[in-house]
Amino acid sequence: MTVETDRVDWERAYRTLERADARRQRNLLDAVEAVTQALRHRVGQTFTLKELADAYGSVERWGREAVEERAPYEGWARDLALVEDAAFHLYSRGAIDYGP
Repeated sequence: MTVETDRVDWERAYRTLERADARRQRNLLDAVEAVTQALRHRVGQTFTLKELADAYGSVERWGREAVEERAPYEGWARDLALVEDAAFHLYSRGAIDYGP
């Protein structure tokens, strides 16, 4: 996959999160924060979109662990892909080569 393809997926997930009802959105945002914290440890605060996309390749391994440890809620496993992609969308905005 390319960085641009990943970014489309990330943005789509974030739009889905924004449309969620208030209760679900709170749960999703807590889980997004858990993935974001883990992501911050993996890529740091100075990174490129390519480096972020590289981390995305292994998110299934460590993203599940992050949510399960820090922000589980009933049904969280069903939302995991959405949460991971939304976290990457938000974090991508800090890339040194980010452009809308």
